[in-house]
Amino acid sequence: MSDAAQKFNFELVSPERKLISEPAWQVTIPGEEGDVGVRAGHMALVMSVRPGVVEVTREQGGSTEKLFIAGGFADIAQAHCTLLAEEAIPLEALKADKLEQDLKNLGDDLAMAETDADKARIEGRQALLTAMLKALKA
Repeated sequence: MSDAAQKFNFELVSPERKLISEPAWQVTIPGEEGDVGVRAGHMALVMSVRPGVVEVTREQGGSTEKLFIAGGFADIAQAHCTLLAEEAIPLEALKADKLEQDLKNLGDDLAMAETDADKARIEGRQALLTAMLKALKA
């Protein structure tokens, strides 16, 4: 099988813009029920995606690009995969010291929150920042 036949079209889209739209050899997606490796010829699947790291390998044996996503949905078919992410950030753009400071600040905000809605919003952001830190340490 030729190298082109082993690839599929991969798109990573966030609310702000289309981040990736190009052929890939393999993509690993953090699904709600576990990580899913996608290659050309994958069975059709629509799945929820948890916060975590997406790994994109464009060439067999090539380097892997890693991006943190904040959750979303993936539409997978034999010849394409579209990942709709709530938020996507290149892993190298995340800085542990900034994330830790943001978490501390959110802890302070949570202590002062007055409504359940404010508390839930802050706790959601804390969970996301914690997932980002975990991804950096993995």
